[in-house]
Amino acid sequence: MLDESLLDAPDALARADHLGLLRGAAEAGARVRTALRHTAEAGIDGLAPEGRPRAVLIAGSGAAATGVADLIGALAGAAAPVTRLRPTGVAPAAGALRWALPGWVGPVDLLLIATTEGSEPGLALLAEQAYRRGCTVVAVAPARSPLSEAVDGTHGLIVPMAMTPSEQYEEERTQVAGPGALWALLVPLLALLDRVGLLTAPTETLQLVADRLDSTAERCGPAIATYSNPAKTLAAEIADSLPLIWTEGTAAAPAGRRFAAVLAELTGRPALAAELPEALPAHGALLAGDFAGGTGSEDFFRDRVEESQALRARVVLLRDRPVGGLTAAPAARELAGGHDTAISELEPEDGSELEALAELIAVTDFATVYLALAGNAAE
Repeated sequence: MLDESLLDAPDALARADHLGLLRGAAEAGARVRTALRHTAEAGIDGLAPEGRPRAVLIAGSGAAATGVADLIGALAGAAAPVTRLRPTGVAPAAGALRWALPGWVGPVDLLLIATTEGSEPGLALLAEQAYRRGCTVVAVAPARSPLSEAVDGTHGLIVPMAMTPSEQYEEERTQVAGPGALWALLVPLLALLDRVGLLTAPTETLQLVADRLDSTAERCGPAIATYSNPAKTLAAEIADSLPLIWTEGTAAAPAGRRFAAVLAELTGRPALAAELPEALPAHGALLAGDFAGGTGSEDFFRDRVEESQALRARVVLLRDRPVGGLTAAPAARELAGGHDTAISELEPEDGSELEALAELIAVTDFATVYLALAGNAAE
């Protein structure tokens, strides 16, 4: 159960925030600007590629790296195949993970490595394997990490991962994988892929992304009351429910999948994400089954004191610009309403695709953090 009054108690939220999650979400815009500076210092802005790579391969460990691969794949579209190299190993630990290049990879391909740790021996071995095959390697990792030392200069190009001032101290390193880590890994790779012509992400647009993250943080900060705070409102609405995250638009799809992933990672709560219109038949049975929102034939007079609350589905509709101008949102609302299922909607303000993506990710990141902190404080 979530005590919603905690959402409007900034001091209580701060006491519960042992990992600095709220600060990490609030500093996302600053992280983008720092990442842009590191990108320029690494020389990416001055690259003059001879042509597009045949394929882009992405490797890394952790939720942030997974999100980077998903976002790049969605934004690149049909410009070039984007393949995430999934790790193998006996445990999800840095020393146990291994990656392997497909047999067809060669000099015309591009390997991107993204990690918030940089201590994975398997990634250093992967960079060595790519170097032997003539495959270009670009990595984003913490400065002075083993991976940075292994890649820098000899086996590829390294961009130091952007950190906020609070993370420069060793005791703060546990915060690196927080909400802002995604942007620290993503921004240099977007700038690189813009240079090679796989997507559009010029420096000017990425500066606007930083501005959008800042403005969203102002609207979603802990001092803003729930009634005017979209992140706190969303957290309160999805508490004690099974969120069915339905997305529409290129930017909304990876944002929805990330929302489901961070909900599981930070709150331990399940959520399902799917794109419209396929989400309607895929999740339709959930709205009519055990997770239905209606009361059905339940006994109104039964004793509820010792009874746990049933988990009900709630639709969370994340929308950007629908492909081709056609929208399945009315059908989604009709399906949810027909099963007495509550629905939350989130739509970004006008701007570029990357700005829309940034706003959706920022609001859902803040909502997840509030849910995690208020839930922990209530226990």
